[in-house]
Amino acid sequence: MVFTMALAQAGGIPPITISMVVVFGIVFLALVLFVTELLPIDVTAILIMVLLMFLEPWTKISVSEGLSGFSNTATVAVLAMLILSTGISRTGLVQIIGRKMAAFAGNNPTKQLIATISVTGPVSGFINNTPVVAILVPVISDLAHEGNTSPSKLLIPLSYASMFGGMLTLIGTSTNLLASSVSDRLIGQPFSMFTFTGLGVIVLATGTIYLLTVGHRLIPERVPAREDYIEEYDLQGYVFEVIVRDESSIVGKTVQSAIDESQFDADIVQLIRDGEQFFEGIASKRIRSDDILTVRTDRKTLENLREQEGLDLVGTQPTDSELEPEENGTQTLVEIVIQSGSSLLGETISTSSFRERYDASVLAFRSGGKTIRSRLNNIELQVGDTLLVQAPSDSIDRLSRNPEFIVAHESDSPDYRTEKIPWAVGILIGVVGLVGMPWGLLASVTGIEALAGLEFNIVQTALAGVVLMIVADVIKPGEIYEGVDWSVIFLLAGVIPLGVALEQTGAANLLGSLVAATANFLPLIGVLWVFYIATGIITSIISNNASVVLMIPVAVEAARDIGGNPFAFILAVTFAASTAFITPVGYQTNLFVYGPGGYKFTDYTRVGAPLQLLLSVVTILGIAFFWGVSAPV
Repeated sequence: MVFTMALAQAGGIPPITISMVVVFGIVFLALVLFVTELLPIDVTAILIMVLLMFLEPWTKISVSEGLSGFSNTATVAVLAMLILSTGISRTGLVQIIGRKMAAFAGNNPTKQLIATISVTGPVSGFINNTPVVAILVPVISDLAHEGNTSPSKLLIPLSYASMFGGMLTLIGTSTNLLASSVSDRLIGQPFSMFTFTGLGVIVLATGTIYLLTVGHRLIPERVPAREDYIEEYDLQGYVFEVIVRDESSIVGKTVQSAIDESQFDADIVQLIRDGEQFFEGIASKRIRSDDILTVRTDRKTLENLREQEGLDLVGTQPTDSELEPEENGTQTLVEIVIQSGSSLLGETISTSSFRERYDASVLAFRSGGKTIRSRLNNIELQVGDTLLVQAPSDSIDRLSRNPEFIVAHESDSPDYRTEKIPWAVGILIGVVGLVGMPWGLLASVTGIEALAGLEFNIVQTALAGVVLMIVADVIKPGEIYEGVDWSVIFLLAGVIPLGVALEQTGAANLLGSLVAATANFLPLIGVLWVFYIATGIITSIISNNASVVLMIPVAVEAARDIGGNPFAFILAVTFAASTAFITPVGYQTNLFVYGPGGYKFTDYTRVGAPLQLLLSVVTILGIAFFWGVSAPV
């Protein structure tokens, strides 16, 4: 504070006002809530919006400005692009491409890695990269297991490659669309469809080379190459078979009521009677003597059950093959990942009635890098949690079609609309082509002067694409709501007015002036690099979209103070926010692969930190080469 006041007195920075303090307080509160996740991200965003409007005398955010995030072009464009991505996924196009590359890769680990990157990167440039990863997690997991490779070796590269690819075009990631909107508001210069494609190609090539040479050596094999969930989740001491004695107190009770969950941490996941296995819909089935029950519990609880409920242990614990008999295919062990926006977030296995809703039993799950095998019913579910569930094949198929989950294996009977692929591809080409087309050049070549006046915005073409996909039956009307991650939409709507408040109260100018002081001992390109690194660190802690909103106004003010190119500073922040590698929480795609890859938090730092440092140099040099770092004359 003393340093700040001294600078202010010297004329280096503007004086601190009550309005700035209020806005900084809201920013601090937002950061705390984003990091601690005391509230869901979308609820935090709405809280920010409400505070800004209620504190209008200091924040200078009116009701209309507070709600402006909902009508912002970035919010609407992201909404439309998520729906278009859903339409593409319904056709199975990405899955088909992935399987063809898997066939090319075979059992060769290097080819598998090349296939993963070469599919994910380019596709993520034209379909929002978050749903691309959700679509490809089961494809890549199956590729790894079939090729006798640990999925851990491929899933981090899948996430990273989607981030590389997201920087190929304006529509590759929601962050690009938001940054374009902020850039337009602050300096009147939005991004075109292919503004940074050249630099994006360099980033993709650099990242690919890193993953093929250094990165894959740093990724540990957390998940065994041979698919054995009992071994992987260390369930040997947590799944048992017991036989019901004649005098057992649970004879005549239903499976659902047989074990008092308030007294015993145990679940009955399967019943065998007269050699016939029952799994689906067994909650209401009444238990008889000599029934064999498969029970999920620990050894101590099992001993208590045996004594109090009249149960005897049958031989040894069931193996993976016994839990998942191939001959009848009636049940399956599979991992499912909780997506953002899921109705299960904040719920527990018990309060969500998971088994009744999805006809599936949870045997264990991974959360925050830890494997949890006991007291499952008492733990709140979070984004990225990976549940190991046992369910009939048809239940797994239903789960795979549920947008709340990513099922880490492809369905045996996928319901793709492959006949709609030409329509979907044609519509996507139209959405991208109309925005990226150089109409002026086309007018001069063809002599049709009317073409020179044409100009299309991504919001126009994306919304038109949504309508065409519905008309062409690529996507059903009801599916447009399922395909949208509403937490992202509310996050955008909530943080956009926060960026406006930073600008209007002078808070961004204050921070920009402070950062500009580094120009006293750093060249312009050095200050640009500082913004890249700072944005990367902030994004690793909070949402990438939130970091863009917070950092771009500051970067613009700093650039103006030191005679830098504001557009170059905006690009540095955008690239840093869209390529956050060093933590699983920095980018949503990192969370999607966290559980299926069996990773620890530090795995991302080990692999991502050198990559982040490498790309910071490559990106800043690329920005300096293509756009220059000094203010345009």
